[in-house]
Amino acid sequence: MEIKKKVNKFTEIIVWQKGHELVLVVYKITKTFPSEEKFGLVSQMQRSAVSITSNISEGFGRRTSLDKKRFYDISMGSIYELQNQLIVAKDIHLMSRSSFESAFSLSEEVQRLLISWIRSLPQS
Repeated sequence: MEIKKKVNKFTEIIVWQKGHELVLVVYKITKTFPSEEKFGLVSQMQRSAVSITSNISEGFGRRTSLDKKRFYDISMGSIYELQNQLIVAKDIHLMSRSSFESAFSLSEEVQRLLISWIRSLPQS
């Protein structure tokens, strides 16, 4: 029998931790982008990445599973948005293939973890 540890803070959730790691990677990558992208792709990518963890933390604070799931679903949308932006940044040569592959792989890991987290919610 597996005993599940009660999570008391959103920062204890593995998907939030991996998402935060992704935020840091995105900020590091976008620092290398040209200044003319500051209000374009840089801003969009940073907002998408932060939205992932922001919605996980907001969902954590909600009372009902349905309300929690709504925020987790928004977070999932932000993952897809960031993945698209990573592809664009790679295709217009703002980032190397290795940086892209590393960041995209991390985004897929966050995505898998978030799917599992959502599935673990009690059905209401």
